[in-house]
Amino acid sequence: MNLYAKLCALEAQGRSIRIGLIGAGKFGSMFVSQCLRTPGLQLVAIADLSLANAEAAITVTGHPREMICRRGIEDAVREERVGVTEDPHDLISSPFVDIVIEATGDPVAGALHALECFRFRKHVLMVNVEADALVGPALAREAERAGVIYSLAYGDQPALICEMVDWARAAGLHVVAAGKGTKHRLHYHASTPETVWDHYSLTQEQAQLGRLNPKMFNSFLDGTKSALEMAAVANATGLDAPVDGLRFPACGVDDLAEQLKPRDDEGMISRTGRVEVVSSVFADGHEVPRHLRWGVFTVFEAPSPYVARCFSEYGLTTDASGQFACMYKPFHLIGLELGISIASMAIRHEPTGAPTKFRADVVAVAKRDLAAGEVLDGEGGFCVWGKLTTAARSIEMGYLPIALASNVRLKSPVAEGSNLRWSDVEDPIQSPVIELRQKMERASRANGACSKPSGTNVNATLIGDVR
Repeated sequence: MNLYAKLCALEAQGRSIRIGLIGAGKFGSMFVSQCLRTPGLQLVAIADLSLANAEAAITVTGHPREMICRRGIEDAVREERVGVTEDPHDLISSPFVDIVIEATGDPVAGALHALECFRFRKHVLMVNVEADALVGPALAREAERAGVIYSLAYGDQPALICEMVDWARAAGLHVVAAGKGTKHRLHYHASTPETVWDHYSLTQEQAQLGRLNPKMFNSFLDGTKSALEMAAVANATGLDAPVDGLRFPACGVDDLAEQLKPRDDEGMISRTGRVEVVSSVFADGHEVPRHLRWGVFTVFEAPSPYVARCFSEYGLTTDASGQFACMYKPFHLIGLELGISIASMAIRHEPTGAPTKFRADVVAVAKRDLAAGEVLDGEGGFCVWGKLTTAARSIEMGYLPIALASNVRLKSPVAEGSNLRWSDVEDPIQSPVIELRQKMERASRANGACSKPSGTNVNATLIGDVR
């Protein structure tokens, strides 16, 4: 509760937290909007495959075009402007950048950027949940070895859920379930980039005006993004993932405690302490009253009759027994809130959520009958969607992670609704990310976990370096 005061103190001392952004999409643009208005933060540079996109992240958010510098990061810093580049290496290797935000959405590129950041001893703020779900526990371990911080992104739902889980546990409450809301119906699993805007009730023109990527937004709709985000939460908090995917029950905030409690207590959770996503619409498409489409929640249990009575006395929404209660936040503001992570990393030397163990995975499932020889088009595309499962089940069955189901050719046909396996596709080209994933799987087979970052011995020297 003192981050703002400390940011103001930094600015008063003539110092700042120096930031580089990779990826100038919607999330990155929303961050740019607020970063340039927040004391103590200095946006040094933006890297994007398109210079036009990098520049648009500044201009469309209401900042003058004169802030843009194309002549290099050193010139940008000297002139107190924002450098733009098409080469992420320029940003990562710059001595003028302390924290790198990875917001590309490409899992392999994101993981490679993180590994390069660690070599240059840069802290990494991982907006790219696809990369985190693929190799996040291993990246957290590599960050610790490098003496830097690896963090999930505040404003995105996983970090907000982690915060709520931590709040409940720090208050001595047992977390029964935690997760987020979304709009989901069963047939959405088959949605493609051609049908996505119909489900959102948007026209092509509206989508283009909002700079909305059809594949990315389709991954929200077909259930993949929800699975990726819940994998990140499970890997960071220790909550369990369901073995056979999220259930997406239609549920409003008044029914969270009633529905998301253990089956032994007449709820739908198979075992206490797991992640779930609730839908804002019923199976017939009608909207759920007081839904949580853009929000996050946690359900917790009273440890005693006295605490249950306190729940009632202070107006918490509970189940019929009064034993289970919920807390929720109805909205998340993605990039607009990302400065909280920056300040937490730089001032408190703490991530806003980070994986501690490989507990959950997201596997590729065929959207339709797939033929041998087809080339998969990845998350949000026409071929596959992502289903949440446990890491143990994924490794045991040899399932193919959704993050690697892109630009690979099928060796054999796969029936609609079937989980894809590594053996179904031609061997991907070896890269540091593939090697890191395979190493993480081997470690998990051997001891059930990747090494756990301590979170306490990071050589957090950032504030000493800020200018």
